[in-house]
Amino acid sequence: MRVLFFAQLREVAGVAQAEIEADGIDADALWSALAERWPGLNEHRRNTRLARNGAYAAPGDIFQANDEVALIPPVSGG
Repeated sequence: MRVLFFAQLREVAGVAQAEIEADGIDADALWSALAERWPGLNEHRRNTRLARNGAYAAPGDIFQANDEVALIPPVSGG
């Protein structure tokens, strides 16, 4: 699974994108896998949206090995 990091999450992870091995997992399991590799992401979990293959993920979505997942922090602007 390809994971894309944006804004401050890119700084926390130290990379813009990464590959992780995960298949058939829900959002909670995905967050656990991400936090195991990048513990600093835990503090951003509450305010970060997950997107799967270009669309915001729904709470019950299951993430597959061939998905592209984006971690999208809150943004501000005018």
